[in-house]
This record gives sequence, C-alpha cells and structure tokens, in this order.
Amino acid sequence: MMITKRDDPATDGCMRRHQMAFTGRGPNGDENLQSMLVGTLMRKIKSRTWKKQRYFKLEDDCMTIWYQSRKAGNVHSTFSVSDVEAIREGHQSEVLLSIADEFPAERCFTLVFRGRRGNLDLVAESAEEAQSWIRGMRKLIENLENMGEREKLDQWISDWFKKADKNNDGRMNFKEVQDLLKMMNVDMNGHHAHRLFTMADKSRSGTLEDDEFVFFYKMLTQREDVLRIFQKYTVDSQKLSQSHLEDFLRKEQLERGNIQQHAKQLIENYEPSDRAKLLNAMTFDGFLMYLGSAEGSIFNPQRRGVYQDMSQPLCHYFISSSHNTYLMEDQLRGQSSVEGYIRALNRGCRCVEVDCWDGANGEPIVYHGHTFTSKILFKDVVSTVGNYAFKVSEYPVILSIENHCGVEQQRVMAQHLDHILGDKLLKSTLDGKAPIRLPSPEELKGKILLKAKKIGGLEESFNGMVENPLTEEVSDEDAVAEMDEDNLHRESVRHRVKKSKQRLSKELSDCVVYCKSVHFSSFKHSRIHSKFYEVASFTESKARKHLREAGAEFVHHNSRQLTRVYPTGFRTDSSNFNPQEMWNAGCQIVALNFQTAGEGMDLNDGLFSQNGRCGYILKPQFLREAEERFDPEMPQKGAGYSPVMLIIQVISGQQLPKVNLKKDSIVDPLVRVEIHGVPMDQAKQETRYIENNGFNPVWYDTLRFTIHTPELAMVRFVVEDYDKTSRNDFVGQYTLPLSCMQQGYRHIYLLSKDGTSIPPASIFVHIRITGLK
Repeated sequence: MMITKRDDPATDGCMRRHQMAFTGRGPNGDENLQSMLVGTLMRKIKSRTWKKQRYFKLEDDCMTIWYQSRKAGNVHSTFSVSDVEAIREGHQSEVLLSIADEFPAERCFTLVFRGRRGNLDLVAESAEEAQSWIRGMRKLIENLENMGEREKLDQWISDWFKKADKNNDGRMNFKEVQDLLKMMNVDMNGHHAHRLFTMADKSRSGTLEDDEFVFFYKMLTQREDVLRIFQKYTVDSQKLSQSHLEDFLRKEQLERGNIQQHAKQLIENYEPSDRAKLLNAMTFDGFLMYLGSAEGSIFNPQRRGVYQDMSQPLCHYFISSSHNTYLMEDQLRGQSSVEGYIRALNRGCRCVEVDCWDGANGEPIVYHGHTFTSKILFKDVVSTVGNYAFKVSEYPVILSIENHCGVEQQRVMAQHLDHILGDKLLKSTLDGKAPIRLPSPEELKGKILLKAKKIGGLEESFNGMVENPLTEEVSDEDAVAEMDEDNLHRESVRHRVKKSKQRLSKELSDCVVYCKSVHFSSFKHSRIHSKFYEVASFTESKARKHLREAGAEFVHHNSRQLTRVYPTGFRTDSSNFNPQEMWNAGCQIVALNFQTAGEGMDLNDGLFSQNGRCGYILKPQFLREAEERFDPEMPQKGAGYSPVMLIIQVISGQQLPKVNLKKDSIVDPLVRVEIHGVPMDQAKQETRYIENNGFNPVWYDTLRFTIHTPELAMVRFVVEDYDKTSRNDFVGQYTLPLSCMQQGYRHIYLLSKDGTSIPPASIFVHIRITGLK
C-alpha cells in the first residue's frame, strides 16, 4: 500500500493507493476515468415529476463518488464504488421507462447498489457522457473484483487513513490516531497507543505519514494466533520450507491428493518475497496471505462451481424459490416492482411468483390482491423475466402463476408469454412424446416453465382427449390452502376464493407442461392417483403439520413430484419461516420473501452458495430414493445413518464493524454457532464475549456438536455485540452447508444483515469433523 502526497492527486489518484492497477496505468491513461475525475452534471431521476440536476464526480482515490445534494444541511453526499453491484444501460428501470418519451435510452443508465438499497437512475447531458460513466464505472468495479485479499486490506487501511486525516494534509497527529482507533473498534489504553505511535513515527515529526502509518497498522494488527501456528511448523521461526508446508497441509488442513504440487502452488501464489520463492519456502507474510485467501477460507473452493449431477429429474433438486417476488417491502403496503424479479434472478433464484389480476384496458396486472401494494403490468414482468432469467444461471426458471384473471385476460397472458418469451417458453414436452418422468435441469437449460392450473393432464394432450375448458372450474390454490388452515383469515379468504372461482382459458392451459398445479388431498390419494408432473402447494403451517404427522410419507411424496411451500398469510410484514425443516422433508420449491433479510434468507443463500450458485442443489440420496423411507424425525433409523462430531475452535476475530455509531462505543463481540438440520441436530452454542475489542478479539473457545444427518446440516456463524441490558446487536454472519466446509485453520469472511460482504471483517477458526461410528 502507498499513501503518498502528490502535487496533482486528481491525475494520478487511482495509482496512488491500494495499487488498483489499471494494467499499470493511472487514470491519465483512461479517458473515461479522467472525465469522471473532472465531474459531470447529470439529472437524478426519482419519478416522472422528480428530476433534479446534480453534479457527480469521481474522487481522486478512484473509490468514491461524490455528488451534490440538496438535502437539508447536507451539501454533498458520497457512496463507494464497492457499493455498486451493476450498471444497467438505457431504460432498464421502471423510473427510466416512465420518462422514456422525454430522454433517449442512450443518455440513461442505472446504478444498482448491493443489498436492499434503492437504485440510482441518471440521465447524462449527452450519449458520450453517459458512455463515459458506464464504461468508467464498469472498469472500477472490474478492478475491485480482481483485487486480492491483501489489496482489499490495503484499500481498507487507506479508507480509514482518509477518514482519520481530518485536515487532509496526508499525515496524522496522535489525536487523529486516537480518534481513528475508536472508529476502528479498538479500545486501547492511551499509554500503549502512544508507545506504538512513537515507534512508528520514525521521522520524529510528531505525525504519521506514508510507510509510518502502514508500520503502525502492522504493529496494531500483529496476528499472534497465526504466528503461533506458523512457528509450530518452522525450524528457524523465519520461514516454512516446502516440506514443512506439506506437513501443515497434511496434518492440520487434512488435504488429500498431490500435496507436494499444492504446496509448490501456494508458495507461487501467495509468497511476496522473491528470495523465499527461490528457496521454495514461505515466510510468515505469505502464510498469512494464504490463510486469508479463498483457498484458506472455510468454504471448499471445489464446491464453488457446478459439481453436482444435473441430469436427474427436476424433483430430485432443491430449487431456489421466491414468494411474492414482485414486492420490494411488506405485503400490505409495499411497492410492487419488476426490480424484485431482477434482484431475485440475479441472486440465482429459479422459481418466481406472479400474482395476476384483471387490469384496465384489457391488460393483466401483478400485485398482492386486496391490499394497498402498488400494481405493475404482467407483460412488463414477463419481459423482465425473459431478459434476466439466464444471466447468472443457465438452468430452468419456473414461473409460479397465481391466477385471478377472467378468461379474456388469461388469453392476453398467454399471448404475452408466447410473444415475449418465444423459444424460451416451454410449450410442449421435450421430445414431443408422452413422458414418464420429469426432465432434468440439464435437459431444460435455457427454458422457462409455467407452474399453473391445466385443463386435463399431459396424457390427454397426446391422445387428443382434452376436457371442455368451460366445465373446468379453477380456484386459486394458495387462497384455498390458506382457508384450510388460517382460521382467523377465514372470512376474508372465503371472500377471496369466491371471487377467484373462474374458468380457465385453453391458451393459458396449453402453456403448462411439466408443472400442473393441483389441490392436495392426502399422501394416500397422491400415491394412488397423482402424476409426476403435478405440483401441490402448502402454507408453512400445513407443511409442518404433515411433517409432524407423516414425515416419511412426505419424503416419499417429494421423491416423485414437486412440492411448493410458502409463508403463511399471517406474515404481513413479509418475514420468513425457517426453510430448513421443509428441506428436511425433501420439499423442492421452498418459497421465501427474498426482500426480507434474516435467518431464513441466510440459510437459503448458504445452501445455494454451492454448485455454481446455479439455483439447483441435488438432494441427498435418501431424499431421492422412494424405497429409502427416510424420516427426518428419526434419522437414526435410516439405512445410511452415519453421524459425525463437529468440533469448532473459535480462535479470533479481525476488524469487526462498529454497530453502535456513538463515538465511544466499542463492540463486545461473541460468536454463536448454530446448526440447522433435522430436529435432532438443531443446536446452538456460543463463546464468551470479549469486552471492548471489535478490532482483534481472541477467544480460543471450543464448541462441540453431534450431527446425526450431516448431509442436510447447515452451519451458521453469527457475531453479536453483547449487551447485558438489552438484546445483542447483530454484527455479521456467514452460513454454509456442512458438506462444503474445509477442515483445519480457516478464515470466515462475514456478511452483513442483507447478505453483502463487509471486508475485511472475519473470524478465524479451527474445524474438525470426525465419524462417530
């Protein structure tokens, strides 16, 4: 890292810090970045009527966008480039579509932020200026994504330096350093802080600059925990020879395969000293960089890409699924938006919900019926799904249609699906013959499937015997299911069901192939009568009841056909249930409110973070084989029962974020480890809390768990700020399947409440998984 003072920071700022390496050139070699550094007048658009000019400028750190704001008492605002997830060109948001007649697409673009922050819609004065910002922002984001852990850390240090350097003179006095320590979550005694400051101030100027600040930071962040491990495997305490590194990988990290080759590769990839590389050795700095890398993280890199068999029937997979996808907030007054579909699909969601109602001018609309949520056009939803369905995963997308429309507008729906989606819409069986099982995700790549009511079955459509659509009466399945169980809602729902009784249009029915929505009677009835392409939907409470009363039957049912589970109607705040209990029974389409952060979405993100984040996870064999008779309530009776012991030593934490913004408040962190799995495996344990240290707390606390069904177990690490008088504050979390865990010494990089990363916050652990039989 270099924090150097220059005469003209605006022309060489991007090279100045954290070596963001624009292929070795500063922004003076990139016209787009130069233009952004100068700044541009653009219109910020919030609606058809709210269009205000703002001056936008890239700051000289090439990491921060500054813009003029008219908010009371706030003349300017900033946001970090790292907060921006994507740039969309043209009219790709509802706001910009609404002003399409006023401003041409080539002058418009949208900045999409991570997490749940709203988008920023902008209109430049010319197409050239818009392109300059679009290309420049993409360049900056690409550089950020290519940063290694060390560069990210340098960037983090550089950001803190900037925050603490109040008078912008490129140096820090002791008072500024003390303020910095408070901001960084360090409660250090003044005498000790001053001693480190004096040691770092080699120029004796009474201030820290450049390398002095880096030296001060290194003293502050000495990793005694890692040094202890390093020294255990070295002979001279200075470097690890290749053979000693191999010992470490074999004994501690429990690596298999060609360890000699892997050790060589690690030295090549992470050792910063050329001299050590020549000696085939690794210094402490290289060892630290390896442990902080993706290879040293808790998540097994071999599970990152698509590694599972994708050629099995659709019902053999857990499918990432969204409920009320069109909502951005709660389900009573929330805003409906196509943005909900874009965000869900970009997170790997493969089943989205579309609530359809008759709209004005013959155009069907999408919204949460009988509520105050806003309305969007069905055709806009279809168009958005068509555009975004396969951007992050090529595997099939299921459109779960909740149909409240009359026959006329159902025909319009079928037309829109046909015209807008074209070949992407699956309208017939894959080989044109009557199938005997569901096709696989592999066979359905690039296809959009409709899950909705259908007249008759697949068989009839091949022998020409289709029932008369005028005799087919259709009720919305979700409303019926809610009426069955949510007694308090009975009156309002009965009213809804009465209104939703309707005829089904043949055109819409013909769009349904492998996912026919049916009403569920009983497992016995399904076993005798149901077809593999029929899908039943349950509210969470109904599904729980079946789980309690007939767990093995439920598992058997789900080995043959798809089941959808969705939140109960009582969840008006769009909160989520725990999806784990539904996965335990093999339910595939466990629909969650993607717009609501918390434990439910953490588990969903954790399960689907493997297998290339493609939205499909192959279920364990005992949930796929009908004859296995697995019962989640009694896993020990299963044929392949092999429990394990999970031992986690929570060693230390690094740079945990501040949660209480009061200046003198410092985090008192504790780590809780939660096991989510079959009922026998549900467990949580926590470390003690460390007083006043969010910067580098040390625990060395050991937690032990017996896990009866490791194939289904999810492990959630939660860091909280302990408070003896009120509820602990959330600091960060990380969730992953037990099957994706690497053993040995590992770093866990924490995520925020809404699932976005908060570098460089991490916890350092040691993991062991041993068999119990």
